[in-house]
Amino acid sequence: MSTYLGYLLAGLGSGAVIASLALGLVLSHRTSGVVNFAHAAMGMYVAFAYFEFRETGELVLPFLGLPARIYLLPRPTQTTALIVAVLLAATLGLLVYLLVFRPLRQAAPLARVVASLGLLLYLQEIVRLRFPVSGAVATRHRPVLADDPIDLLGTTVTQNRLLLLLLAVVAAAVLGAVFRFTRFGLATRAAAGNEKGALLLGISPDRLGAVSWAVASVIAGIAVILIEPIAGISATTTPLLVIPALAAALLGGLESFAITTAAGVAIGMVQSLILGWAVRPDTTWLPDWLPTTGIQQFVPVLVIIAVLVWRGDALPDRAAVSGRRLPPAPEPRNVLAWTVVLVGGAATMLATAGTELRHALIISLAFSLLTLSVVVVTGFSGQISLAQLAFAGVAGFASIRLTEHQVPFPVALVLAATLATLIGVIVGYPATRVRGMSLAIATLAMAVAIEELVLASPPFSGGHAGAAAPRPFLLGLDVGVGATGSDNFRPAFGYVCLGVLTLAALGVVNLRRNRTGLRWLAVRANERAAAAAGIDVTRAKLGAFAVSSFLAGLCGVLMAFSVTTLSPTSFLVIGALVAVALTYLAGVSSVGGALLAGALAQAGIVTTLLSSKGGGDADTYVFAISGIALILTAIFAPEGITGLVRDRVASLRHAAHRAGDQSPTSAVARVEGGPA
Repeated sequence: MSTYLGYLLAGLGSGAVIASLALGLVLSHRTSGVVNFAHAAMGMYVAFAYFEFRETGELVLPFLGLPARIYLLPRPTQTTALIVAVLLAATLGLLVYLLVFRPLRQAAPLARVVASLGLLLYLQEIVRLRFPVSGAVATRHRPVLADDPIDLLGTTVTQNRLLLLLLAVVAAAVLGAVFRFTRFGLATRAAAGNEKGALLLGISPDRLGAVSWAVASVIAGIAVILIEPIAGISATTTPLLVIPALAAALLGGLESFAITTAAGVAIGMVQSLILGWAVRPDTTWLPDWLPTTGIQQFVPVLVIIAVLVWRGDALPDRAAVSGRRLPPAPEPRNVLAWTVVLVGGAATMLATAGTELRHALIISLAFSLLTLSVVVVTGFSGQISLAQLAFAGVAGFASIRLTEHQVPFPVALVLAATLATLIGVIVGYPATRVRGMSLAIATLAMAVAIEELVLASPPFSGGHAGAAAPRPFLLGLDVGVGATGSDNFRPAFGYVCLGVLTLAALGVVNLRRNRTGLRWLAVRANERAAAAAGIDVTRAKLGAFAVSSFLAGLCGVLMAFSVTTLSPTSFLVIGALVAVALTYLAGVSSVGGALLAGALAQAGIVTTLLSSKGGGDADTYVFAISGIALILTAIFAPEGITGLVRDRVASLRHAAHRAGDQSPTSAVARVEGGPA
């Protein structure tokens, strides 16, 4: 019994940090209505900056284009470093609110989701670029809290875990008291209930939001700083602490600080218990193929899915319907002409270009299938899914295992994509009762669960070593990508990718035009009206998830056969965020936007061409640039690049038409009643 109690107490530290991050999420949501997916990433940056300043006396700034470091003090003390970290965190929270989320106060949920994803991408890349050791767990060995062991209830627990718990409880109590008994709390509740009424009473929602976001950022930064001696900090894993924090915040209804704190501590303790139990030498119930960390990470996923499904509705209420505004999804035009031009251009490049450009084009062709899946599920049906790359990973490794068992390549391609479709429908079924921000939370959590439980399983993916696909053959012809020297990245495999993408894109165009696509658009526009018109909303959503998952599966298979060894790291959640970011940037509601997003992919055709023309930093800074571009697009151009081009072309045509109507010949024709 004492052993299990020790496991539970060992989770107090991580549970307290989860609770603290969840408090920040609740605080920012209560004043702005935003669920900030970048909340843990903001704390991660502050923590890295704190430890760097503690060691070197240099303050690391998170802005591209400005000096990376400012030298402040020769030997900062711990107190001085903490003061600088608090000021930095408050400034970061204030700037994020004023520059990113305040302009999006009245925007659609999709715009706010992608803005927070853009911020997450940007902060992750800034940490990777500014802190050389950020790729792995970076422990500085200068803990803020004492870590002496203490005997408690017959077991041993370190002092810092208890102090972390105490700080989380105190923070929850202070926030609860402020919101219940002070004028600030009363004003916040008034502004949340009726913003226009609050303005008439002289209450500034902007001021309330700025203060709350600054405090939330400080809480996140201090929490990650304090957890560093226990769990370390990493640019890859630390931002994902937002998932268990979201689970705790959802249990608290994104309202209650007390329930949120209790839920966060409980989640951390349960995760610690499961991990401790799973790694015991006498544990025989756990199969060897099931990763222990995956079971641990699945706890908040279950909480999130259960809470969202329990509180979700099959149809949204009237207020939710009236608040949804998504970019228009125009009907594709001149499909044949565009197909001939694009397919002909890609085929010519595959036949004539050098090795580097062929490789880049193959990457863009495969990635376009993933972005096409985002267009289907998000642009056409309005469902914000962040799990598309996880579906691609399942299909990619499944295709390798199938071909190892002598399944022909074309059959393996279809079967693996079908498996991804089944998983997508399973994920999408509980998601039919949630939408908007809640659906983004659910699919992000499921993506992490698939990554930790399935893609990290050694028998399925080969573990850290990955898996190599056999040589593919199509109708007896070798279509493998690999060759020696300048023949590498063979055009034959490029033609396969081009053919698959062409068929998929034409299929999506046809779906957009027929009754299925019209149903998706009706559900996206107004679920209640669609249901009243006789549309089965649940079936329409599941159909969109199925088609998008199949497309993502095709991408995964092509990725598996385009590399020497397929690694699980190719399907990390960060890649899914990049896919959504680039698709939204290019145009999330059109097939043309998906193709443009594929061209903009990292190591794709656009970044390769820019690098060859002297823009060598284009590929290095692609995540950071994508994050900034995504935020700017969400604020200023929610229709994306293709939407801007369509609007510009339409305005030019309108101007030309008006100029023609006002010409002397047209005027005479109108007077005489004849043609111009």
